[in-house]
Amino acid sequence: MINQDIGQRLPLLQNAEIKDKVVLVRVDHNVVKNGKILDPYRIDATLGTLYNIAEKGGRIILMTHVGRPRDKKTGKITANTDTSVQPVVDYLENKLRTEFVIPEFLVHPEWGIREIDTSVNRHIKKLRHHQIGGIYLPNTRWFEGEEASGAKRERFALQLAGLADIFVNDAFGSWQNHVSTCGVAKYLPGFAGLLMQKELSNLKRILNPERPLVAVIAGAKLDTKIGTLKEIYKKVDHLILGGVIYNAFLCAKYNIKVMGVSETEINAARELVTEDKESKKIIEPTFLIESEANKGRIKGKYRKISIKDFKSGDSYGYFLDVAPESFKTPEIVRVIDSAKTVFVNAVMGFTPHFFEGSKQLDLTIDNNLQAYKLYGGGDTLQEFKNLIPGLYLEAMDNPQYYFFTGGGAVLKVIEEGSPYGLDPVKALMKD
Repeated sequence: MINQDIGQRLPLLQNAEIKDKVVLVRVDHNVVKNGKILDPYRIDATLGTLYNIAEKGGRIILMTHVGRPRDKKTGKITANTDTSVQPVVDYLENKLRTEFVIPEFLVHPEWGIREIDTSVNRHIKKLRHHQIGGIYLPNTRWFEGEEASGAKRERFALQLAGLADIFVNDAFGSWQNHVSTCGVAKYLPGFAGLLMQKELSNLKRILNPERPLVAVIAGAKLDTKIGTLKEIYKKVDHLILGGVIYNAFLCAKYNIKVMGVSETEINAARELVTEDKESKKIIEPTFLIESEANKGRIKGKYRKISIKDFKSGDSYGYFLDVAPESFKTPEIVRVIDSAKTVFVNAVMGFTPHFFEGSKQLDLTIDNNLQAYKLYGGGDTLQEFKNLIPGLYLEAMDNPQYYFFTGGGAVLKVIEEGSPYGLDPVKALMKD
């Protein structure tokens, strides 16, 4: 069920007149690493939109980014098989039993694809005459104009718009202000795809949750996420931390030193410690896995410790996981069991070497049959699938679960307090 507010603020795909029109669809099929698909979930999640367009007689041109082929320091773009959309096309052709064509454009050795040349027109002609099932453009980040500004940006936007009659954005996870997500919407009638609508509807469950709301947040860095974390803290009833974020919090609260946690991160965590003295929303997992090395799981070099043994001034090795026993303690079980909404953007351990904490966390959450459970982020989803494949398959069809396709986009929305501040969403919004 789509939230009514979305239909009032955004033009929706189901209301578009698309019969016999070419529809340019921005998707988030960024699931390829080193030329292989890690998990097709984000591809499968867009199939409803593709079917809707085809069922109404539209002809489809797809585009997505894959990886980061552009060097941030030099600006140079490397277009090679590691960031090609070919594996995605192979998957779609096998899944849908139709042919997708990837147009070939001249690739500059340093600046990627500089132009969409007229050679694409013959493919569009075949598309309109139903001689091919669809067109899939090369990786949008292979194009020089995608992340450019000024004249290069506008030129690429106009070239993309020249390919189609209608633009559909179904890439909630791609929230950056790039040409393929925002710029092209200036020059074509734009609509929100079915997946985009579904993601926005489920965000309401976090922004206006059924309470109690419990959030589980972990990450490799705190200093870059402290703003988001502070906003999450305001919205939740209980917060459980993991990863370096939790390590930094423990350092700040208990005045200890932990390998791999910087002073910058500890200083950032002090704000959270101060705020939590009064509100006491943060629930601390009691047991951690301490390791002498952070390069793997070395026998005899790691051990379980308790935060109850911390003394001011103590120094520790690396905290590489929250021990699974932590998610069986009465306090955490009581908090999770009482939740009506659970939001998880977390991998607890240093994977693939330490994974037991994440596995037990997911099992404990699953025991709560009343809560609506929302998972955000590719790493979070991938870890869930790898650790508990049976539960993952069950959760895919369970109405009490929802898996967002873009964890970064979810955190951005939480920080801003509204999904309508995201640039790609604003680009579609009605005046």
